[in-house]
Amino acid sequence: MGYRKKGGPAFFMELTFSKWVCAFLLCCWLNFSKGYSVEGLRGDSKVKAVNLGGWLVVEGWIKPSLFDGIPNGDMLDGTEVQFKSMKLQKYVSAENGGGMYVTVSRDVASSWESFKLWRVSESEFQFRTSQGQFLTCDGVGCSISATAESPSMSETFFIERNNSRVHIKLKSGAYLQATIENQLTGDYPGTPGWDDNEATFEMMIVANNLHGDYQLANGYGQNDAKKVLQRHRNTFITTEDFHFLYRHGINTVRIPVGWWIASDPNPPAPFIGGTLEALDNAFSWAQAYNIKCIIDLHAAPGSQNGMEHSASRDGFTGWPSPDYISQTLDVIDFLASRYAKHPALLGIELLNEPSAATVPLDTLVSYYKQGYQIVRKYSSMAYVIICQRIGNADPLELYQANIGSHNIVVDLHFYNLFDPFYVNMSAADNIQFIYKSREDQLRALNSTNGPLVFVGEWVNEWNVTSGSQTDYQEFGKAQLEVYDSASFGWAYWTLKNDRKHWDFEWNIRNNYLQLGDSPNKKIFNSLMLLGLTCAWFCIHSLL
Repeated sequence: MGYRKKGGPAFFMELTFSKWVCAFLLCCWLNFSKGYSVEGLRGDSKVKAVNLGGWLVVEGWIKPSLFDGIPNGDMLDGTEVQFKSMKLQKYVSAENGGGMYVTVSRDVASSWESFKLWRVSESEFQFRTSQGQFLTCDGVGCSISATAESPSMSETFFIERNNSRVHIKLKSGAYLQATIENQLTGDYPGTPGWDDNEATFEMMIVANNLHGDYQLANGYGQNDAKKVLQRHRNTFITTEDFHFLYRHGINTVRIPVGWWIASDPNPPAPFIGGTLEALDNAFSWAQAYNIKCIIDLHAAPGSQNGMEHSASRDGFTGWPSPDYISQTLDVIDFLASRYAKHPALLGIELLNEPSAATVPLDTLVSYYKQGYQIVRKYSSMAYVIICQRIGNADPLELYQANIGSHNIVVDLHFYNLFDPFYVNMSAADNIQFIYKSREDQLRALNSTNGPLVFVGEWVNEWNVTSGSQTDYQEFGKAQLEVYDSASFGWAYWTLKNDRKHWDFEWNIRNNYLQLGDSPNKKIFNSLMLLGLTCAWFCIHSLL
């Protein structure tokens, strides 16, 4: 074999060629590895997270037993009721849905005949109409109207129950009655019995869907609620759960919190303090296991979607008001200032699931821009996460909004549930939908050159009633493969749940969800090997 003297023409040609090859490999590695990295994570390049739902923001469906000790527990804040006169056999109605007089004149009940409860005590209530006004009475002998904009003593009524029959009493002690003129008045003489008299009504509970922090705290009262929530917060999520997550390759937790955390330890009534201490504990546990934290403002003041997980009192959405938005920005400031420098912080989500029906896009974008600037005031690198509106909204609307310059993430929530579209899908249909529609959507969003994409909530559950373990495994596999393509990553909802298929721990322990190595992780490992090869080639070409 001939010897080529260093410095000769052949050597320099080889050296020049080697440099071009080295540059080409390096460019390939940089190009293909771009978008596969989330700053600050261990091991995996992107977020593999689990939500700690139902812990610091109560959702009764996750752990129903939290509500078991509440007296009159079927009459919580936001419970929707209707009243039918036993004498007239007609429904109590707020004419025009509120803002006018009240009659007892309808044969069939609809929204005008439905009232949402505001609970004062286990036997005292206020009644809110579908238009937002409250039933009111000025005193003995009054005619009930639905004209009060806010409740006080005149809008507070006692309810006496005998199975489904009720008497409604004023503070003065007088009972309401349905008169022959179809009026509702506060002047029934004496104390009524439980027969079909003018003061006896049948109460029908139409909906009892809200079981959140407001319902729990106001249902138990401060003292008992404090005991229930303290026990729950101390036991529902512990350091052992972080160890479990670490062992199974989870590198991040998304932690829902409520706005009242900024007022801890003495938040406004009826909310119960203690969530701030629990969040501090979570950060400490996360740091011990090299897990990152996303703080998710799940419940904003006034409620951004009218649901229990936003701590709505009765299903109304009040958040878009300027006062509530200002208060929410103060909460973001509090969270960012407290946790920005903590080594476990990965990002702050400015708001969870604002409603497209009640939160205008321009209002939301303005809030997101202000929230972004607040986080940047304390951290140049923490990810700022903005959630898409739920309902009739296109996630592209946030990609076109120019919220901030860097480390912006859009959070999408993917469920094959909660919509008639999924009701009659078979197991195969659900899986095909993931591989086609969801994959196409993520590919399109990843290619926008805008914010990173985060599937912040998904679950290994569907409307299929006869799914086998294999069906669930294939459904979970499809979701993991597709959602792993999201440029920021994904987060399972939720770590613990009384409904087993929603419970991440149950899914893992029972082999219904198999994490394994996703295709994109294999791609990432291949890219790392390409990078090492590039480095080796460059070094040896120069020797």
